[in-house]
Amino acid sequence: MKLIAHRGNTKGPDPDRENSPQQIKDCIEQGYDVEIDVRYDPLTKEMWLGHDGPQYNVTWWFLAKYSHSLWIHCKDITTLHHFAANTGGYNYFFHQNDDYTLTSKKIIWCYPGKPYTSKGVIVMPEQSNLSWESLRVTNCHGVCSDFIEKLK
Repeated sequence: MKLIAHRGNTKGPDPDRENSPQQIKDCIEQGYDVEIDVRYDPLTKEMWLGHDGPQYNVTWWFLAKYSHSLWIHCKDITTLHHFAANTGGYNYFFHQNDDYTLTSKKIIWCYPGKPYTSKGVIVMPEQSNLSWESLRVTNCHGVCSDFIEKLK
């Protein structure tokens, strides 16, 4: 089962560090995958990390180096289009309040509290009635949480 640090958080929400390149690197070095929020600016051709807006400028080299561990949440249609039209090998997706979204690697991203399958990622189990103990024996592809260290 993949353990996915939501925005790079492992011990709870940390708005001052989440989505930062250093936090992402730290999580990957600890053995986690990381869900990141990405925006592409077509005017400047720059890639940005940040949940509510562009905060951290990153290069394609950064994304490529860590692509094996990244779950790239495209934050708008421009970014989704750019990944779909110009990249290969990245695991990316777009969603808002959809019950389910299929990533580019054909993994099901499940909205919090929705049923899941062995091909699904349980997102934010802390927002539903799932216990950490039950998640340890759950048949799913992965779990994405701000508290992912509870499963390590």
